[in-house]
Amino acid sequence: MNPLVRLGELGQSPWYDYITRDLVASGELARLIHEDGLKGMTSNPTIFEQAVAGSPSYDDDIRRLGGEGRSPAEIFEALAVADVRAACDVFADLHRATGGLDGQVSLEVSPALAHDTAGTIHEAERLWAAVDRPNAMIKIPGTEAGLPAITRCIADGISVNVTLLFSIERYAEVIEAWLTGMERRLDEGLPLEPVASVASFFVSRVDGKVDPLLDRAGADEPSPLRGQIAIANAAAAYRLFEWSLGTPRWDRLSKAGARPQRPLWASTSTKDPRYPDTYYVEALVAPRTVNTLPPETFAAYHDHGRPAVRIREGVAQAPGRFRALAEAGIDLAALTRELEKEGVAKFAASYASLLTGIATKAGALAVGAR
Repeated sequence: MNPLVRLGELGQSPWYDYITRDLVASGELARLIHEDGLKGMTSNPTIFEQAVAGSPSYDDDIRRLGGEGRSPAEIFEALAVADVRAACDVFADLHRATGGLDGQVSLEVSPALAHDTAGTIHEAERLWAAVDRPNAMIKIPGTEAGLPAITRCIADGISVNVTLLFSIERYAEVIEAWLTGMERRLDEGLPLEPVASVASFFVSRVDGKVDPLLDRAGADEPSPLRGQIAIANAAAAYRLFEWSLGTPRWDRLSKAGARPQRPLWASTSTKDPRYPDTYYVEALVAPRTVNTLPPETFAAYHDHGRPAVRIREGVAQAPGRFRALAEAGIDLAALTRELEKEGVAKFAASYASLLTGIATKAGALAVGAR
């Protein structure tokens, strides 16, 4: 059996961490859904930057919008909304068939708003209205300022993909923000079924921070903790997720028709060549989760994935690995705070580079049209 299809049977939804106009228009997205069990799609400024720079499919729209006097930010938003709307339409049958569980496509608010609650709410509401598809999701970073925005958007009926999560502590706050938003809907007599959410927990970047510190401390021999902390961190998040589903608060929401806010494993491509290319995917197969895979990892898992639920092993091992890491003098909480700051900065830099690229392309296309 196709390993990706098998993931779906085990309760994990494989999503694609990639979007381009060509992918949708060529029919390849529809093929991935029907043959490979693809169940959703995510995007971010880096992905859109690569898409716009790497394909002439956007040139006519950039030329037209630039000729109308649109700013680079307005041009990008028009392109992104069109791509997400088109992808949502391809996923629409899956969304209906799964009762709204799967088939979502995510669009991110500007990373420049990561520390601006009011600005995030305003942009999320505007993008949600612009895409105008029930299977869209608006990505909001799980920063301190993002938490009240998550609650407000959920309460207003906007499906939210909470992104850039690195720490268990922040994830606990995200769960609280999600529950509060859903409770507000319930208390106001509003339907819970249409609102979907995922919490995107970034994985491999944690090892990217921890492993070099272990290497420096280990001198001659590699530490047995090498390549283990990111998985332990995600497994601990999954344990918290399961705990949250056993609370009276969730029981009340569930009985009113709410679906869980599923953990989504992001950054699951392997950055260190010493680890197998499906390393993080294999370790984090778990029921009621999502794994968003870049094209290379998606293809690798299709080729040689070995799907089986292994999350229980990670949950059992996590406390011991955290203790050993602390004994090695490494402060995981401090590292995850750094990762959040760096993640926001990285997406903001990609967004700025994207706008510069659009401005350059618009200028070149305008000259060429004369």
